[in-house]
Amino acid sequence: MSVRRPTLQQLLLICLLCLLGSALRAESQPVHEWQPAVQQLFPSATRLIEKQGTPPVYQAFQLDQLLGYAFESTDYSSLQGFSGKPIRLLIGMTPEGKLTGVTVLEHHEPVFLHGLGEQALFDFAGQYAGRNIATPIVVGSTHGGSVDGDAVGYIDGVSKATVSVVILNETVLQSAMTVARALLPDFAQGPQAVARAELFEPLDWQQLQARGLLQHWQLDTATVEAALGNSLTLYPGFSDDTDLPFSELYFAYLNTPMTGRNLLGDEVFSRLQSELLAGEQALLVLSRGQYPHVPDDFIPATAPSRINLLQHGKAIELHDMNFNNGILLPLLDAPAGDWQANIFRIKTHAAFNPVDSAALQLNVTLRRNPLSERQSHFEQALTLEPDLFELQEVSTVAAPAPIWLQMWQQRAWQIAVLLASLVLVSVVFVRQHRVSQQARGFHLLRGGFLLFTLLFIGFYAQGQLSVVNIFTLLLALWHGFDITVFLMDPVIFILWTFTFISLFLWGRGLFCGWLCPFGALQEMVGWLAKKLHLRQWKISERWHHRLQWLKYLILISLIPTAFYSLTLAERLAEVEPFKTSITLVFVRSWPFVLYAVLLLGIGLFVHKFYCRYVCPLGAGLAILGRLRLFSWLTRIDACGKPCQHCHNKCEIGAIKRSGAIDYDECIQCLECIVILNNEDQCVAQISARKQAARAERANNIIVSDWMPQN
Repeated sequence: MSVRRPTLQQLLLICLLCLLGSALRAESQPVHEWQPAVQQLFPSATRLIEKQGTPPVYQAFQLDQLLGYAFESTDYSSLQGFSGKPIRLLIGMTPEGKLTGVTVLEHHEPVFLHGLGEQALFDFAGQYAGRNIATPIVVGSTHGGSVDGDAVGYIDGVSKATVSVVILNETVLQSAMTVARALLPDFAQGPQAVARAELFEPLDWQQLQARGLLQHWQLDTATVEAALGNSLTLYPGFSDDTDLPFSELYFAYLNTPMTGRNLLGDEVFSRLQSELLAGEQALLVLSRGQYPHVPDDFIPATAPSRINLLQHGKAIELHDMNFNNGILLPLLDAPAGDWQANIFRIKTHAAFNPVDSAALQLNVTLRRNPLSERQSHFEQALTLEPDLFELQEVSTVAAPAPIWLQMWQQRAWQIAVLLASLVLVSVVFVRQHRVSQQARGFHLLRGGFLLFTLLFIGFYAQGQLSVVNIFTLLLALWHGFDITVFLMDPVIFILWTFTFISLFLWGRGLFCGWLCPFGALQEMVGWLAKKLHLRQWKISERWHHRLQWLKYLILISLIPTAFYSLTLAERLAEVEPFKTSITLVFVRSWPFVLYAVLLLGIGLFVHKFYCRYVCPLGAGLAILGRLRLFSWLTRIDACGKPCQHCHNKCEIGAIKRSGAIDYDECIQCLECIVILNNEDQCVAQISARKQAARAERANNIIVSDWMPQN
């Protein structure tokens, strides 16, 4: 008895049903109830009190002893996640400011929902347990750090989810600091001091130093050796030369015009003020010596590990504002020497009060070898003139930090490369006839660009656009548009902006044919099929036109679902294999991998099967592409009558028998323009060449008839 093997189409259908079942099971999971969730944060609690008071918190008691507070982040932070919605967290904190844990109640982050899996997010949130909010918590450093005692606490980030975890970290800190300042005596604030903008008089470097507005700190070698208990000669790269300072620093508080304008000048001081959000403050630090305030490999726009502020016994994290040293150092008129200079941002939720006692802390970590290191901390008082400030009552709600700006700064070179590639592809489209005159050269150009799209835009920069981005945009327009949500990922933002503009110029083809990483991968599968001489499955024109409507049906099914349940829509959007193949490079559970591989496998026999018949993103772009201003692809009278060469050669099936181009389906590979410019392929040019040859022969015969005979 023979067993019938399932066809490729049947396997594809089975995978889709498995993914749909997974989505529906996820949607049916119950929402966390507050009592078991709070009990999990305080396991020894014998009594829980429901959320109440100002600020609204749950209270956990063991008999009559207060164990701590639990609170939901959405009551204190409006910071939106990458999906456009806040990440809702339940945070537990003791009366001493120690976090007992962070539970993710609700989120819509695409990279975790249909990418890395939610366990990666839960594991990240699990790192907060036991950490004290008096110590700054920084994501993604390799320095490590203990739970208590260190100047800065580091937690591991999540690869491919940098934006989401940074947002989650800011949400935890904003919420916890707001509750702590309101309920915990050790975090209580008095009136906040604000710089008086009208106070200014010109002062030079020496005068600023004499008045204490610019402070000098020199840490000598002997002091450091005494603290470490070792000679500096034991540590590679360091010397015990007493004439060479271990570290020499100048530092100044820049919000006051008396200091900031005198040090930076009017123009740069105004620029600094414009980059600071309401309630944020800035600190200038210069240093030189064996141990400057930042190492040589310091990444701009991040938090330094070597310095931070101390106030009321609590460490305050600093964030580099990425003011280039090449701009700063010439302005500062500093003493001669090899200085490093940075301006650091003090965020609003740190609640730094410039008129209260504070200190700059230098954290010294020296390694003798990979297994042995010594640490010590040194402090220098930071004092400011009280007359330069006026007192204001503290706002109870901290303004969210501009995380999107940090993301753009950190990815500056990626942005530059992406913009250059977009300029190149625009030139190709504008000058398509000249570019396509040499068929071999054009094919090399297009092949190289598709390889760049797959490797750089897709695998490296994670610039694969998705129908999920359309959900986010529509929901943002429905609930109140906030552009900062879209600015969180600069590569996606730039690609979407360029694609949107190009839709009204050339239609969907520029993105689908040149800038889509999965489309590029499918194209390369087609190249492989040609190399292997695989027979292509011929789909009749009747079925081809019917199947084209499938992607539109998928799109109009997904969009209403997003308004009903974004979580369900994100699960159903797994019809796109982008996250599996591009974002996670096939490192995922087997149903998702099998589905993506099957789509690519079909592409070996049906050119770009997914793009032509399944892709809901392509359907959405095609709808908007109907508003294009131009039909750039040249047609001539011979196209379709009688010439069918372009129609037969168009692998995407976008050229009709009449010779007209279906721009809703065309991916603008420009192959038809290559044919049009090739005198050996275009029927019109072949016919014209033959007519010219016949005319030349006829002229030769006539001339020979009229020539006199000998």
